Amino acid sequence: MAGRLQDKVCIITGAGSGMGKAMAQLFSAEGAKVVLADISGKQDEIAAAIGDAALAVHCDIADEEQIKALIAAAEAKFGRIDVLCNNAGFGGGMAPLHKQSAEHWDRIHGVNLRGTFLCMKYGIISMLKSGGGSIVNTGSASAVVGWKHHSVYAAAKAGVHHLTKIAALDYSDKNIRVNAIAPGTMWTGLVSSSQQFETPPADFPVLAGIPMGRWGLAQDIANAALYLASDEAAYVTGVILPVDGGYSIGFSGMGAERPGVTTAEPENL
Repeated sequence: MAGRLQDKVCIITGAGSGMGKAMAQLFSAEGAKVVLADISGKQDEIAAAIGDAALAVHCDIADEEQIKALIAAAEAKFGRIDVLCNNAGFGGGMAPLHKQSAEHWDRIHGVNLRGTFLCMKYGIISMLKSGGGSIVNTGSASAVVGWKHHSVYAAAKAGVHHLTKIAALDYSDKNIRVNAIAPGTMWTGLVSSSQQFETPPADFPVLAGIPMGRWGLAQDIANAALYLASDEAAYVTGVILPVDGGYSIGFSGMGAERPGVTTAEPENL
């Protein structure tokens, strides 16, 4: 039986870990040919486990020339691009705005916003040649409701959300759909304990304000990305889809105390 992405060519950035890794594995299981881009080197082992239907590419999405090379590698290997998941990003440290540096602003925006813009730019050029496609960006619930001490990161992700909406309008008549996912608090790189436990331990605290009462998992985001990437979402474009356990609709303000959250900068979320 054919999968939901049967024979579609899908680029996934940040595919070496977390949500990007989960997307890569799920998309492959659904019949896709996957191009796994990451800066960490971990994309190589994931691609090797998938087999001939996967291509690993080392790519720093803050570098325009590396993005051009990524698109070219996908076209050379598989002939076209059907799906582009702009997932690569990092959160950085948490601090009040006046303690944030201009250098930190440039780094966060260079990857999360500029990198997404450039991936979209060259991905769209490729999709226009082949007749269309689907773009799925990874935004953040912090860009929907705002999180204390996340001014720089949230501003970058708010930019991703708006890029998504405007690009959806720009290419709605070109058979290119553009949507975004807004993850809530995820059990991924920002949580120090996620390096030790694949899923949250039963006694690990859940942040206040999450109606569903649990942490989000990488698989939750991959499932949403699969829907938006697939033909099942053929009439869906310009949507920012919260995948946050109801957090953004029941928002009561997030304070600085976030159990288990580290200020370390993961390569990808």
